[in-house]
Amino acid sequence: MAVIYKTTLTPSKLELLAAWLPKQPWYIGTASEPRLAKAGGFRLDDPQGEVGIEFMVVTDTSGERPRSYHVPLSYRGAPLDGADRGLIGTSEHGVLGRRWVYDGTHDPVLVAQLLALLQGRTVPQAQSATDTPDPFVTSHFTGVGFSTVVASTVVDDGQHGTAIVVETEEEAGPRGPSAGGVTIDVVRVLRPDPRDARGDAAREARGHVVAEWRSDNGDRSRGPFAVLRDTVR
Repeated sequence: MAVIYKTTLTPSKLELLAAWLPKQPWYIGTASEPRLAKAGGFRLDDPQGEVGIEFMVVTDTSGERPRSYHVPLSYRGAPLDGADRGLIGTSEHGVLGRRWVYDGTHDPVLVAQLLALLQGRTVPQAQSATDTPDPFVTSHFTGVGFSTVVASTVVDDGQHGTAIVVETEEEAGPRGPSAGGVTIDVVRVLRPDPRDARGDAAREARGHVVAEWRSDNGDRSRGPFAVLRDTVR
């Protein structure tokens, strides 16, 4: 169970993201520096209790129209080997000390728990309260379940979002990864779906996670945060 501390983080998450977001290929650039506000999200628990896992939504109001971005974040007490590309920055936590903050698509612990959520095998938690499930985060899964022990990942950031190609432990044999595997499409630029909060891609996939965020005027929007599909070989 993750414990939510009421303390400071210096620099703040928004300050770290304001420097990091413009460098991402899916960020919709503006003529100004990002003006970010927290707009929602949720958390997942690390079963080992070592890694903080948060799916954060920030809204950027620097352009002609507000844009809401989904950034999975992981928080660690030491650097993650081999994940320099995913490092957003470091920050001083008022209770825990120095924390290494990663784009969680590069963190196997976050990816494993996202796979569990997509299969309905873990309970999403409120973003800012300890031991409080978030009923507004829902998942849907079809087909046969599979292991959430991550053997390897390949992260591909593109203009339309981030694809995480995952091989689980059961799919990685002695001769290397098998022909199986799944891909998690992480939605980065959030858009509400007024039809049924899923969209065509989610309906055709093996699974998806849908959650809420607040728009600039305070209204609640709902749409897909992540979509699970079979990896095409």
